[in-house]
Amino acid sequence: MMPEQKKPVVVYGASGYTGRIVCEYLRQYGVPFIAAGRNEQRLQESMDTNVPGIETADYEVKAVDNEIGALTELFSGAEVVINTVGPFSKYGPTVVEAALAAGAHYSDTAGEQDWLITCQEQYGQRFADKNRLLSPGLAQMYTIGEIAANLCLEKPGLDTLDIAVFWGGSPTIASTQTILVNAATSKAYYLDRNAYSEFDPNEGLVPLVVPGQHELAQSLPWGGTSHPVWFKNDPRVANVKAQGGVFNTALMRGVPVIVANALEQTKDMSDEERDKVLTETAAQVMSEMPPRENPLVNKSLDSVHASGPLGRAHCVIHGNSNYQQTGLLQAYFAYHLIQQAPRRVGFASGCQALGHEALLGVLKEFGLVAEPVLTVQN
Repeated sequence: MMPEQKKPVVVYGASGYTGRIVCEYLRQYGVPFIAAGRNEQRLQESMDTNVPGIETADYEVKAVDNEIGALTELFSGAEVVINTVGPFSKYGPTVVEAALAAGAHYSDTAGEQDWLITCQEQYGQRFADKNRLLSPGLAQMYTIGEIAANLCLEKPGLDTLDIAVFWGGSPTIASTQTILVNAATSKAYYLDRNAYSEFDPNEGLVPLVVPGQHELAQSLPWGGTSHPVWFKNDPRVANVKAQGGVFNTALMRGVPVIVANALEQTKDMSDEERDKVLTETAAQVMSEMPPRENPLVNKSLDSVHASGPLGRAHCVIHGNSNYQQTGLLQAYFAYHLIQQAPRRVGFASGCQALGHEALLGVLKEFGLVAEPVLTVQN
């Protein structure tokens, strides 16, 4: 009897809000996968309850400890590891080390700028040496803006990117915790003449003009985002600044207060004590999974102004259901890589590895983003 072939994709953190959406799109692509996490019962219940059509999927549920040896064993034989377990600066290194040891491509949904820099500096060359791809930060909040930026940069002579991302809805439990941990443990940077420059941590909310509405939107650096990291070694680009937030103004006004209170409360604590308090604070802000996204409510908007000494371009991408956008991007990442090698190995963004045109096409194919509105000064 032939042994059962290993599933080519492992979704680690599959019972979480984003993880189960990834599984949903893997089912639609017909990609066999392992739904992995710490609790087998919770994983199975999440698949049964929250993944439409799961009965038609080719999948297994596997419980695993967050430990390099156990994860390496689970990942061995798989082609792609998708990690949705954050905060990534805390839990990511173990999963990346295991993926590297198992010889698998790696992607995650991180938005933590410090985690991306860590991936680039500590793991990028090691993945390249194994001809494997390390692609953290593949998510709506970062990838759609990167797509818009690349559309603008098709016009030569533009070296400055001014990026804004907004979405409608509430953060998940995990993303709320990540926001607090990121604010407490790391700085936020923008790119200035190809060097990282720190955002003023006391600046607070910044009003932004958002295409399509009269009201000014309230924004934050949101940890600096992934964009300055992805474009730092792009010879076309010297300056990158990104701001983001939710359309709900009242909710946005509360975020700096929550973060400031959490930082004050934990400033003299040990790492262990701080993590416990930040987890408790996150639970007070968001203690349950948000409902499944409604495309009439959960809208997204990415706007990129690209400029140079003598040129301008502006790209706006309207979308809906930002977590579904993230889930689809991750599933397509796996679907692509089990069939075809990426354009780049080592540390690379989804756009750099798979092409921004391909990612945009997939999002449009599933009805999650509209045709980009691109205005170029000729």
